[in-house]
Amino acid sequence: MVYFIPTPIGNLDDISVRSLKLLSECHTLFCEDTRITKKLLLLLSQRHHIEFNIKNFISMHSHNEEAVLKSVNRAIFDETVGYLSDAGMPGVSDPGSALIRFCQENNLPYEILPGANAALLAYVCSGCETHQFLFYGFLSHKGMERQNELFEALNASYAVILYESPHRIDKLIEELAQFAPDRKIFAIKEATKLHEKRFFGTSLEVKEAFQSANLKGEWVVVITPEVHQGGEAITKEDLISLDIPPKQKAKLLSKLTGESVKEWYTKLQN
Repeated sequence: MVYFIPTPIGNLDDISVRSLKLLSECHTLFCEDTRITKKLLLLLSQRHHIEFNIKNFISMHSHNEEAVLKSVNRAIFDETVGYLSDAGMPGVSDPGSALIRFCQENNLPYEILPGANAALLAYVCSGCETHQFLFYGFLSHKGMERQNELFEALNASYAVILYESPHRIDKLIEELAQFAPDRKIFAIKEATKLHEKRFFGTSLEVKEAFQSANLKGEWVVVITPEVHQGGEAITKEDLISLDIPPKQKAKLLSKLTGESVKEWYTKLQN
């Protein structure tokens, strides 16, 4: 059996009793990062007085999944096998899905354990009134691809959950303040850890709060949906007024209206 075992996203006490039991039975562990996993197991062993007898640690992350699964010794699956990402649920903005498909294609029994998940924690913590949400994970790092993804998120009919790194969280809030200054957002860093910090308000209010905040840590941001008043979440006028290059503006207007980028670019030049 292959077990996909969620790990704590911060507080070590969030590990489940069942997860500890299965980890003590595993002979092989696939890990996103073997160093992080070994450190986690040491801490769990000390805290819960459990002995782990894992014979084999296999590094398997987003850059080597296919190569690892092509070369793996199938005999290891005759014993109990586990998969751990660095934190949270495997397969949610983390590796793991490739191993699940491998199990399906090779008729290997597998099981997913429930456990900690930063996206769901942030969504509930936000108090968002809508009962539907979209999970985007990490936006693209730069360029029009990032801007288009953010534009789609702001025009969604549901709450949108984003992950962001400490290196780009300031940029994300700046972008939200530019495109949707009055939109309510919720941001949480280092969820369940000692230095957990939450921010709630309009994009502009959160941007202002960030001026004096320590931004180090992993972030989850929940963007609440626009309250529709019979119109668009973001109007053509909103986009036309943005201080961005005409080519980028034309692409966003094309996405909103369905007219071609060329038509909008021509209009913006007149």
